[in-house]
Amino acid sequence: MASVSLPHDAKAGPTKAEVRAIVLDKLSLEPTDHLAEVGSCTGAVTIAAARRAGRVTALERKPGRLETTRRNLDANDVDADVVLRDAEAPDGLPADADALFLGGSRNYQAVLDHAVETGVDRVVMNVSRLEVAGDATRAFRDRGLLDEILQVQVSRGYELAGATSFDANNPVYVLVGGTSSAGGDDAAEAGGGER
Repeated sequence: MASVSLPHDAKAGPTKAEVRAIVLDKLSLEPTDHLAEVGSCTGAVTIAAARRAGRVTALERKPGRLETTRRNLDANDVDADVVLRDAEAPDGLPADADALFLGGSRNYQAVLDHAVETGVDRVVMNVSRLEVAGDATRAFRDRGLLDEILQVQVSRGYELAGATSFDANNPVYVLVGGTSSAGGDDAAEAGGGER
């Protein structure tokens, strides 16, 4: 699969390639799926998801970032039907999504309520702040959505004095679940978190 090209900057870091790979694996997108994305920013997840799902509806509340998503999307080959919406979630979320990715934490509780109300099968949320991760974990549990929580830490090597050293990226917490969660958190604990 071709890499995601992001020639246009949104003044915010895209979801790193390694984290995107985990997110896409947990979303288990199929060609018949409709993914709803909250917080498209650079379009990195939008593009990668559009290469797997049949439809993608991406929301971004900041018009400049939405334009960056659009421009980066145009710079990549995708086959899916992609709709970009200038909206703040949960407004603008489709009622027929099979999967939902939250790339930001603004209004996430209302977004999770929407996921429950519309029966979204798979929900993945990335969080970079510890306090928000704790609150979001409770919100997933309270709604019976939680399957597992991952902490992802990626370090990149660089040359230092003729040898290799590593520079660590900020850890990312990945919350995974959905309305099809078999027993929510209890299933994650009993089964080691595997689906």
